[in-house]
Amino acid sequence: MNKNYTIKLTLLLPAVILILFLVNISLGSVHIPLDEIFQVLIGGETSKGSWTNIITTFRLPKALTAVLVGAGLAVSGLQMQTLFRNPLAGPFVLGISSGASLGVALLLLAGVSITSGLAISGLGNWLVVLAATAGSSLVLVLVVAVSVRVRDSMTLLIIGLMFGSLTGAIVSILQFFSTGEEIQLYLFWTFGSLGGLNWNEVYILLALVLAGLFIAVTLVKSLNTLLLSENYARSMGVNVKKSRLWIIISTSLLAGSVTAFCGPIAFIGLAVPHLTRLLVNTSDHKIMIPAVALTGIIVMLVCDVVAQIPYSDHVLPINAITSLIGAPVVIWIILRKGTIKHSFS
Repeated sequence: MNKNYTIKLTLLLPAVILILFLVNISLGSVHIPLDEIFQVLIGGETSKGSWTNIITTFRLPKALTAVLVGAGLAVSGLQMQTLFRNPLAGPFVLGISSGASLGVALLLLAGVSITSGLAISGLGNWLVVLAATAGSSLVLVLVVAVSVRVRDSMTLLIIGLMFGSLTGAIVSILQFFSTGEEIQLYLFWTFGSLGGLNWNEVYILLALVLAGLFIAVTLVKSLNTLLLSENYARSMGVNVKKSRLWIIISTSLLAGSVTAFCGPIAFIGLAVPHLTRLLVNTSDHKIMIPAVALTGIIVMLVCDVVAQIPYSDHVLPINAITSLIGAPVVIWIILRKGTIKHSFS
């Protein structure tokens, strides 16, 4: 990749993120002038106290959540595609999302009433997070136990998909025996949401995502060698089983934490790595990991801007927007390259 192009891209992507971040904060049911928003961001006060409260309590946490979700899901998707050398692998192929869904389903569909709608706050919101974390952690423990015994990553991929099918079947059974109100609560959770987190929850999500990203950065050499083949990685002195375990842990921290706090959010982990390869035209993870993280942030902020209907109280489900944007991107890449295998190489 051309050095000048790399420098331009390094400057361009953060600039785009900053612009989209400001646009994201400026949108909402209440119109707040841009100069007033800047006052809050630099620690000043607005002419209306309610504007300061809206920005600091609702809009800033929501925008920061979009940043964390975009970076986390995109990098976890890149790691899964590299580990399995499969361009259709995403961050949830190991059943992490399904495990989280099972945990939340057991909470919301098994007769435990919290509150109505998505306005779950306080203890209720933490119960949902804990349930999702417990479910994804359970599946993670099973996958890690299997990964120690399995030599082939493709076999692990199939086992992960089977875990997902099994948990999905249990959720379907729970739905069959649940009331309409309980099913509605669960359905709202599956839509995904970026706007339900307070600052304490944002800090916890930040810590988990940073931990996952740090592990991913330390695995650059392993990811580069695994991209060719596991045999090649072994010949280069890479401990494949150990590297695979740490990749699974990193992905679980990134995708599991996002799912626990925001619900399942589709296509970011699948589409963003492919989109990034068109920008940087390299397979070196030393470049790909930061580039994928930045592109994931941009795509997630764009999705959140689209989901917000300007000057309206309504916000579209973020999961629907990411699918509407992500699916055409993958289709376009396949049609442009002629084959998705080529687009992955």
